[in-house]
Amino acid sequence: MRRVLFSTISLLALTTVSAMAADILRAAPAYKAPPVLAPVFSWTGFYLGINGGYGWGSSDWSAFGEASPDGGMVGGTIGYNWQTGPWVFGLEGDIDWSDMRGSFANAACPLGCETRNSWLGTARGRIGWAFDRIMPYVTGGAAFGDIKASTPFGSQRDTNVGWTVGAGVEAALGLNWTAKVEYLHVDLGDVSCGALACGLPTNVDFTADIVRGGLNYKF
Repeated sequence: MRRVLFSTISLLALTTVSAMAADILRAAPAYKAPPVLAPVFSWTGFYLGINGGYGWGSSDWSAFGEASPDGGMVGGTIGYNWQTGPWVFGLEGDIDWSDMRGSFANAACPLGCETRNSWLGTARGRIGWAFDRIMPYVTGGAAFGDIKASTPFGSQRDTNVGWTVGAGVEAALGLNWTAKVEYLHVDLGDVSCGALACGLPTNVDFTADIVRGGLNYKF
């Protein structure tokens, strides 16, 4: 009986030691680091940038005819965005050198009449909806620029304040850089050109459609 009891105790001890040894030698599960999530882009902050594009439009001379100015432009941009949820509200201003010009000739102006815009600026509000790093937006506000009406008799140049509306889309290229493409419709009103400058008294207006791109650095 003692032999049976001793054998049973020995067998249990051997089994326990073997199980403990198996647990010690069993490889621990590999550690998996939690996935790294890309930070959500914030549109809030000041920014500076450059822009450039092309504009085309119309200029009606009330006593003569109509010109179709077009040409390129390039300039600088400054602005501020404030984001709340997906909504982005901003203020933006820009000033561009412009080479939009167009001329016509007819019986009233046989030697040619020209409308030219040499600089253009805007001060606008923006409202956008951010899909993280992509933001479509609408924009509108004031437009500033010059209108120069020229004939063989002389010329008249005035700086006018008008309005602009448009839309665009902006994309974040990194933590600080963004790029945009936008369309603007601009109306600068008209200038009065007297008989001494234009041969006959006339009002010369200027409207334009502009497509341009921009690159901004956000602080």
